[in-house]
Amino acid sequence: MGTAKPRPWVAIPTFLIIQAVLACWWAAFYPGLFSRDSVLYLSHTVVGPWVSDHSVLYDALLSLSFTKTGDLGAVTFAQTTAMAAALTYLAQSLKALGAPRLPTTLVAMLMPLAPPVGAFSVTLWKDVPFTICAIAVAGVCARIAARRAVTVPTLVGLGLLFTTLGLFRANGFLVVGVAVLALLVIVTTMRVRLLLAGTFAAALPLVLTNLVFPQFGIMAPAKTYVYHTAFGDIAVAYRDRPELFTEQDKALMATVAPLTRWWDGGTCYTINPLIWRRDFSWPQADAHASELLDLWKRLLISEPRMIIDTRLCRGAIAWRPVQDEFAIGGMTYRFSRRPNADTYVGPNKVPDFPGRWVYSLRPQSWELNQVADPWLTGALAPQYDWVLWRGALWAYVSYLAVALGALALRNRYVLGVAAVVAGQQLTVLANISAQDFRYMASPIFVGVLLVPLLLGGVGRLVVASVRGVGRALRRKPAEPRPPLTQPGTPEPAPDAPSTSAPAPDGLSMAGPAPDAPSGNAPAPDAHEPTAHGAAGHGSEPGERSARAASLSDPVTSAPSPSEPRAPSEPEAPGTSGGTGALGREGDRE
Repeated sequence: MGTAKPRPWVAIPTFLIIQAVLACWWAAFYPGLFSRDSVLYLSHTVVGPWVSDHSVLYDALLSLSFTKTGDLGAVTFAQTTAMAAALTYLAQSLKALGAPRLPTTLVAMLMPLAPPVGAFSVTLWKDVPFTICAIAVAGVCARIAARRAVTVPTLVGLGLLFTTLGLFRANGFLVVGVAVLALLVIVTTMRVRLLLAGTFAAALPLVLTNLVFPQFGIMAPAKTYVYHTAFGDIAVAYRDRPELFTEQDKALMATVAPLTRWWDGGTCYTINPLIWRRDFSWPQADAHASELLDLWKRLLISEPRMIIDTRLCRGAIAWRPVQDEFAIGGMTYRFSRRPNADTYVGPNKVPDFPGRWVYSLRPQSWELNQVADPWLTGALAPQYDWVLWRGALWAYVSYLAVALGALALRNRYVLGVAAVVAGQQLTVLANISAQDFRYMASPIFVGVLLVPLLLGGVGRLVVASVRGVGRALRRKPAEPRPPLTQPGTPEPAPDAPSTSAPAPDGLSMAGPAPDAPSGNAPAPDAHEPTAHGAAGHGSEPGERSARAASLSDPVTSAPSPSEPRAPSEPEAPGTSGGTGALGREGDRE
């Protein structure tokens, strides 16, 4: 799983296959799936006043498509193309980093078949382009990890993608802030420039919303939209701890909605039963937003544990891999399968506009619809929720994958691939309104594509561990062999000087070689070198006999009773009866 050279040509068929599958989803659910929010995106831009409750950029794209084409299919088709490009780019970046090539390519090609990818890509939600940008951010971070450095092109890419994150979601600047802080801990180059780019990307949406957009007639978000999670905290506190509220507090709350509404809306998993009911007055909530926020601050100071527990409960989609089927609002929201806008909001519930019929299901291919619709419906079954629709599980998979990848590749930059996942998880955990799968969609997509890197890291670490154990076993010293002695032979005195030197393999130089018996062994060949030079040269026969006798041990050279004595052979010319052990010792040298 070493770092590999990228193969750009592989990206073309990968992109085309992903695009083809997503185009089938587009044709099956033309112009796209939608919800109540989808209707609101366009209604206020056509009828007015234009408000920035949602993404001004996404609202503008819908308005442009509606005014230029008379429909919204151009937006959803553009989403399929951008999603195919983002998935391809992340897959190619991971392969350049060192992920297994074939498994990564196969996972990328199969992903659009899954409803969380295919159906989501053709839904009219601002969360779709937000998720596409987050996937691309992970791809840029993988490129940085492959190079082990932040370059100017990657820094520019990160800056642009971080900026669009903030423009497509109101809390995008929080995701950017967390991701940038995580990257600053990981990278070792261009930290100041990275910090400046992240600061600019996080600040720009806030500046546009509060200073620039009002100059063009785009109103700032409603206060209730900004503080709706705080209002939800008040409802939970009123239901669980009513004694904390004074009569003045109750009177304030009653001006916005009946106290029974605050009670019924006091479920920690979602704020929908509170603010999206007829008896909850948004105008009154906007008028008394400052007073309600002061009440929330007082509760936060006096009962911080209660407020934190409420936020953890509402942010369960970010950290809890399974839904709570028995609590109000505890189940994961995936898609609303309704045929037209009136079934979502009813007539006259939002500003009507000519052409509102565009929010109606009109498949381009009924044959594809007959295949895709049951496939999507089956995927919505509760037993598949934990693996298909809960981003928390895949966030943890992402962290494990980059940790093992960094360890296996010895590359700390690999950890940065999951920086945007951490940013989205912590942001949703701190401030979210309901258990919607779309809020944690990008961790699902990034986590699935990181599975080959995870498996490759495990395999690499296992192989390295096995090799390390093998090297350790080979380095273990061999145990010394006991000397061969005859039974009943007395041991030499402790203070007697030794006359034999140990051979390299632990045997006595005067003792018998392992493959030849001692005694009348044949002498080495005259042309074979020995420990003292060539046989028959360099010394007189008498000197060689005396030297061999001095090296010989009468105990170890004696034959063992259980071993037959080798037959005598005539000595080779030029020798003087030297032992075979001496000659073979020369062989080993």
